[in-house]
Amino acid sequence: MPESEFVLRDLDDEGVLFATLNRPEKKNAFHEAQWDALTDCLYEARDDPRVAVVVLAGADGNFSSGVDLGSFSGEPPPPRKDGKKSGFFACVDALFEFDKPLLSSVQGVAIGGGCTIAVASDIVYAGESLRMRLPFANLGLVPEIASSYTLQTTVGRQRANELMFTAEWIDAARALELGLCARVLPDDELHDSTLAKAREIAQWSVPSLRAIKQTLQAPHKDAIQAAREIEDELMMKLAGSPENIEAVTAFMQKRKPDFKQFRK
Repeated sequence: MPESEFVLRDLDDEGVLFATLNRPEKKNAFHEAQWDALTDCLYEARDDPRVAVVVLAGADGNFSSGVDLGSFSGEPPPPRKDGKKSGFFACVDALFEFDKPLLSSVQGVAIGGGCTIAVASDIVYAGESLRMRLPFANLGLVPEIASSYTLQTTVGRQRANELMFTAEWIDAARALELGLCARVLPDDELHDSTLAKAREIAQWSVPSLRAIKQTLQAPHKDAIQAAREIEDELMMKLAGSPENIEAVTAFMQKRKPDFKQFRK
C-alpha cells in the first residue's frame, strides 16, 4: 500500500494495518497534508481485501495534539482531486465511511481532533500517559467530527456537557471511568497489546465484521449526520471571529485567552 510521510503504514500477515500519525515534532498535529494522508489511508484500507482491522496510533509517545494552529495561512486550501473542499472534511467522511473495525491506540496528548477521532473509533486502548482535552470553548469554536453526538453516546449527556463546557483535561484513569477507553495499559505495552487485540478480531470473517459494525452504527447514522451538519455550519460562523482570533493569538503567545473583553 502506498503511504505518506505523515501517516506511516505497516500491514501484517494477519490483516492488521498499523497506521501511525507521523508529525512527532508537532505532537502529530494535523495540517492539510496529514488530513489528506489519513483520508487516503482509510479509503485504501477499506477497499484493500487484505485489511481486516486498522489500528491508529501516533508517533513518539503522543496520539495527536489536534489541528496545527500554526499551519493556517489565511487562504482556503485547494480542493482535493476527488472534489472535497479540504483534507479535514474529506477525512471526516473517510472516518465515518470506514466499514471495518477501527481501533485507536492512544497515549500522550489527544487534544481536539486527536480526541474526537479516538471517540469516533470503534475501540480505544489508552496508555497511562494519556491526557485528553476537548478545547473548543477555549478556542472560541464548536465541536467537530460529530463529537457533539458521539461524546454524549459514550459518556452520557451530563458528563459530555461538563467536558465540552469546561474544556478540562482528562487523564487515563478518568478516561477509563468515563468510558472513553476500553482499557488502560502501561505505555510500553500499549501498542503491542492493541495489536494483539486487533489480531484477535482479524481472525474472523471480514464480511461478518463489516456487518456487525453496520448493525452497531445503524441507530446512530442519522444523528451523526445531523451533528456534522450543525457543527460545520457553526464552525464556519465562529472560525475567524474576534473570540477565535483572540484564542489563537493567546495560544501563539502562550497565555490564557481573554474573552471578557468582548462582553461589553
